[in-house]
Amino acid sequence: MDADNMSDLHEEGKNAINAPLLPSGTDIHPEDTLLEENAERIMLDPTSRENPKFKDLLKVLIDWINSELEEERIIVKDLEEDCYDGQVLQKLFEKLSGRKLNVAEVTQSEIGQKQKLQTVLEAVNDVLRPHGWTVEWSVDSIHSKNLVAIIYLLVALAMHFQVPIRLPEHVSVQVVVVKKREGILQTALMTKELTSTTEMMMGRFERDAFDTLLDHAPDKLNVVKTSLITFVNKHLNKLNLEVTELESQFADGVYLILLMGLLEDYFVPLYNFFLTPESFEQKVHNVAFAFELMQEGGLKKPKARPEDVVNLNLKSTLRVLYNLFTNYKTSA
Repeated sequence: MDADNMSDLHEEGKNAINAPLLPSGTDIHPEDTLLEENAERIMLDPTSRENPKFKDLLKVLIDWINSELEEERIIVKDLEEDCYDGQVLQKLFEKLSGRKLNVAEVTQSEIGQKQKLQTVLEAVNDVLRPHGWTVEWSVDSIHSKNLVAIIYLLVALAMHFQVPIRLPEHVSVQVVVVKKREGILQTALMTKELTSTTEMMMGRFERDAFDTLLDHAPDKLNVVKTSLITFVNKHLNKLNLEVTELESQFADGVYLILLMGLLEDYFVPLYNFFLTPESFEQKVHNVAFAFELMQEGGLKKPKARPEDVVNLNLKSTLRVLYNLFTNYKTSA
C-alpha cells in the first residue's frame, strides 16, 4: 500500500473513532482533522439554529444592518456569508461611530480580508473595551464564519450605540467545541448566552434608589408611584387625560410629550410625533422626542433608553417621571 492510501486510511480511522463523540446532526468538517495540536474550532449546534428566539435574533440583526446601510446599497441576507470579510462590519462601524477607517474598499484575498478585519476589530475593541464589554470575537473567528462570534459582536455594537431595535432577551445556543489533543479530536457541548436582559447588556451595573426600592421596599415603591401618578394627573387633567398605571400608559410616548408641553407651557405640533403610534419604531420615536424636549427644558439626558420605556420597563419609566417630578413639582 502506498503512502497516500495509508494516510487516507489513517484519516478514515481517526474519523471513525471520533465521530461517535459528536452530537447527532453535527458534521465533521475536513478542516477539523487538520487542526494543530491544542487548537480548537467552535461550531453552532444544528438544533440551536432552529430555536425560534435565535431565529428572531438573527432577523432583528439582519433587518437592523440593512436599515443602517441602506444608503450604501448593501443588503445582508446571511450573517456568516456577508460579514466574514470585514466589508459590512467596516461600513456598519463607520455609520454608528461617525469614524472613517483607513482600509481598502474591496479585498478579495484572504490576507487582505484579514488585514481589513484586524483594523475594523481594533477600532471596535477600542470603543467597547473601556465600557466593560468582553471581547468574544477575533479576526480568525469572524473570518472563519463563526456565527456565534459574529452575533456577539453585532449585539455589543447595537447595545453600545443604543440603536432603536428590540433584541430578544435571554437567547442561548449550544455550541460544539472541537479540540485536538495528542492527535485525537475531542468534542464537547457548551451553552453560550448571546443576549441577557437589555439592562444588563447596556452595562448598567450601578444600582440606584429605584433598584433598592424594587428589591427591598415594595411598600415604599407604591408610595413613590402614588406620588408620581398624582403629579402627572395634576397636569394631564388639564387635557381631560388621566393616568392610573405608570408602566403601560407612558410606553408609547404620547403622554410624555403632552406632559412636557404642559410643564413648559407650550403646544407640541402634532406633526412632530405619532398621536396613535402602532409600531415599536413609532413608539420609540415618540419617547425619544419626549427626551429631546426634556433636554431642551434644561433637564439632564434621561438614564433610560427610549426602548426601555416602550418595553414597559418599570424602573426606566420611574426614573424618567421622577426626574420630571423633582424638577417641576412646584409647577402650577
